[in-house]
Amino acid sequence: MINKSVIAGALALCTGIFVAGLAMANEDVCIICHEKATPGHVADWKASKHFQEGIACSDCHGENHKGPNDSHLARLPDEHTCGECHESQFNQFLKGKHNLGWTSLNALPVTHLEPDELMEGGRGCGGCHNMGVKSEAQIRELRKKGYRYQNNSCDECHTRHTFSKKEALDPRACQQCHMGYDHPQWEMWSSSKHGSRWFARNDGRLPESASAPKCQDCHLANGNHENRTAWGFLGVRLPLPKDPQWAADRVTILKALGILNPETGKPTERLEMVRRVDLARLTQGSWEKERKKSIATCKKCHSGHYARTQLEMADSMMRKADRLLAEAINIVASLYRDGILKKPDNYPFAYPDFFYFMRTGGGNLKQASHLEQILFEMYMKHRMRTYQAFFHLNPDYAYWYGWAMMTKDLAEIRELAHMMRSIK
Repeated sequence: MINKSVIAGALALCTGIFVAGLAMANEDVCIICHEKATPGHVADWKASKHFQEGIACSDCHGENHKGPNDSHLARLPDEHTCGECHESQFNQFLKGKHNLGWTSLNALPVTHLEPDELMEGGRGCGGCHNMGVKSEAQIRELRKKGYRYQNNSCDECHTRHTFSKKEALDPRACQQCHMGYDHPQWEMWSSSKHGSRWFARNDGRLPESASAPKCQDCHLANGNHENRTAWGFLGVRLPLPKDPQWAADRVTILKALGILNPETGKPTERLEMVRRVDLARLTQGSWEKERKKSIATCKKCHSGHYARTQLEMADSMMRKADRLLAEAINIVASLYRDGILKKPDNYPFAYPDFFYFMRTGGGNLKQASHLEQILFEMYMKHRMRTYQAFFHLNPDYAYWYGWAMMTKDLAEIRELAHMMRSIK
């Protein structure tokens, strides 16, 4: 007697093979063309886990693109496409700061003064800050300007078309964005003891069991895609500290960020912007949550006492750096107050505005202030290095590239202010 379940199973298997065969036949058309048009894409896909798991071109790009004359019909997958299979990673990403890259970029006034090629085109700030799930309206606006690509955050770390987990776990995947002028975390880490041990282990000069923390171990622990730091990018937080001098200095810095009104000390609309894009921790609880996570990570190798001591030393160094920066801000602010510096047209107040970056004329190059450019560099470049080097355990960056440069900046600002007053 014929077993009906066996027959049913055989039919299902045959049907599956037939459907898979049709699918692969369709994919063969893609491969034949793209091995000539984009051979690197094909080679990467064939080397990927997607290929091994039978994820075909059409699964991500749709089926509307049929030939060389309708390439615009190919769907360019965004984060939601990746989230169809990688749901937990997608939901974690939504909660982290990487998801706010594009929003934070567009919230800054300087962004809208710079050439589009550097922003939307991705050859400047937009090359990294394109990260973040975009609305349909934002995507339409980008495509109207001719920028069709860089609408998927996932392939910043898992580059297409291999989408390799191993690649994303390599600290060099972080290097493209976390390096350079205002956030040289790569340079700090790679020349620290953590970094030198990772390279030694990677080259086989340390055993695999040796501890050698990389970026992902601290900032994306256990593969969690929700990343955030205790101090945030701006290096300021609320509530104000109990130390009266540090509290006063931080108020001065918040005024230069335009978060507090320099005339009244009251919050401006920028505070809501900072809250919306998570640029700073604005409650004691949110700061402590991230600090505890950092200590828990450090304790995988070090004692809890050692970890807390090192992080508290970094906090203390930030307090000293804020003292220098606040003094410099007050010198420049006094020049505005005394009418020696004129308020640029786009500045909301007659006061330094760090959110205009090097555009210290508020976009008008004829109004640009060299003195304020030194001040901005003191904040964005040298203060960042002073305190971030402590968190990344790099002695040279903490001193020569950070603190020593801040003292030099302050001396230059004092001298230039004196000269401006003397010729006034």
